[in-house]
Amino acid sequence: MNFIKTFLAGLLAFVVGTFLVFFIWIFVLMGIAGSMEKSVAVSPESILRIDFSEIITDSPSSDPLAGLNLVSLQRTRQLQLLQALRAIEAAASDDRIKGIYLRMNGGGGVAGTALLEELREALEEFGQTGKFIVAYNEVYSQGQYYLASVADRIYMQPEGGMDWSGLSMNLMFYKGLFDKLDLKAEVFRPTVCRYKSAVEPYILDRMSDENREQMQELVNSVWGTISGTVAAARGIDSAAMREITDRLQVTLPEDALEHGFVDGLIYEDQMKEVFAELGVADDGEGNYEFVSLGDYASMVGPDLDNLGADRVAVVYADGQIVDGEGYGEEIYGNTLAAKLAGVREDEKVKAVVLRVNSPGGSALASDVIWREMELLKAEKPVVVSMGSYAASGGYYISCPADVIVADRTTLTGSIGVFGMFINPIDALKNKLGVTLDGVKSNASAGMGSVSALTPVERASIMRGVDKVYETFTEHVAAGRNLPVERVLEIAGGRVWSGEDALEIGLIDTYGGLKTAIAMAVDKAGMGDDFRVVEVREEPTGLAAFLSAMNVSIREAFTRSELETVMKEYGAVREATRLQGILMYSPCKLEL
Repeated sequence: MNFIKTFLAGLLAFVVGTFLVFFIWIFVLMGIAGSMEKSVAVSPESILRIDFSEIITDSPSSDPLAGLNLVSLQRTRQLQLLQALRAIEAAASDDRIKGIYLRMNGGGGVAGTALLEELREALEEFGQTGKFIVAYNEVYSQGQYYLASVADRIYMQPEGGMDWSGLSMNLMFYKGLFDKLDLKAEVFRPTVCRYKSAVEPYILDRMSDENREQMQELVNSVWGTISGTVAAARGIDSAAMREITDRLQVTLPEDALEHGFVDGLIYEDQMKEVFAELGVADDGEGNYEFVSLGDYASMVGPDLDNLGADRVAVVYADGQIVDGEGYGEEIYGNTLAAKLAGVREDEKVKAVVLRVNSPGGSALASDVIWREMELLKAEKPVVVSMGSYAASGGYYISCPADVIVADRTTLTGSIGVFGMFINPIDALKNKLGVTLDGVKSNASAGMGSVSALTPVERASIMRGVDKVYETFTEHVAAGRNLPVERVLEIAGGRVWSGEDALEIGLIDTYGGLKTAIAMAVDKAGMGDDFRVVEVREEPTGLAAFLSAMNVSIREAFTRSELETVMKEYGAVREATRLQGILMYSPCKLEL
């Protein structure tokens, strides 16, 4: 017995010691990395280089380990969208910056179609100043080329390639898996919510007709925006663009050149000749001065000159909506409501922009946020800026706003609700030999815990689902100043693109975060004397660090084991959490 105690004590000491050493080394390495950051200087005749060495994100991260790879211990800089937009705007009026070089080969990228759209719009405004934008890559993905199409000149490596095949939305269905495991998913969905298809992967083995209809229209709309923008920028006829895409006619470099997708096939060292043609002076030895977007953004920063100026507060709602309080990659209903209450009570804040990037989630948490949005709008102008998706619960919290701004590629709407209950009783019995039994004071006490739901219990859940749907549609009708009958026509859980959402009254105008801020300033009558402040109530200290490290380590090990099926694993894991009454979008779009 003493030996066992000694052994266990030693093992515990080893585990704790290893953890502490790892912990200390993380701190040391992060400190070294921070101390080695070079000072940024912008020389005359500089070129702003956007190379995606940074990850451009929608909102600031509350994770102190964000961007750190715990396996390689290398950090990828995260650059927030608002920082990137400010940097490009500042570069347009900076005489030291002669132009922009799009060289999209880094390990980062842009997280979402709407961010690509907003970044491209900022580059388009930059180009209107007369400064050049040139793009070069060995291989262009569709997202990269969509962004590159804003350039005056586009170049490709002679042996490179391009993906230009169109847009698809593919779903993975888990009903067969559930059947093998003897798991039963019971779904509660109003009959009018024919398009509320977030639950279909767990009860069907293929798309329903309604889901196929809405998905087809979504990909047509979003791809129409992307391909139409590219066609206009490159002077390609729309009919020709369709044929080029259908027949995969620009996969090879020479084909891309022939069809006008690129302006030249050269090696990267030959870009020096392009810069010389554009009038940029070299250092006398044939080299050019570049400054990365991240470095330049760190120099620009927010405007802190006038601390007493009136403020526009930008509040972020990024992630799945869940109940309670907390921080991380989800929107906690009470936490976000408290943030909104804080800006409502701040006398210096004259207008608020809520940036929503959410597929929805908990109906209850959405309603908690909705109430605070109503209180906020009663006192100050509120503008919602929709990111890549603001659907279902994401739309629920958006509808009270004075103005809703969305990108053309935003996925929104999905005005609907469902309930889902996963019954594991047969799975436990048949697969693990575990059975359940118990006693109860009343017929429905602990419903579903030891036996299947009864008709009475199902009817009770359905009443709750119907009530939430009625409330949802009434909120939309009031917030958008639409008759309830009209809301019911465009609801039913159907997802719309931003392009279509404007036509049916779900949004007020196209645009990104900068557009939303400008509209908030205008509605508050603030003129030019204002500051934009971001509300960042982030957890700090040892507890936050340990929590973030725990999540990062678990994800790193899980990803190393699952590799290519990590996304599917995440979807199944998420499904097991989708229980109760929910407002959740059936799809997310990646380009």
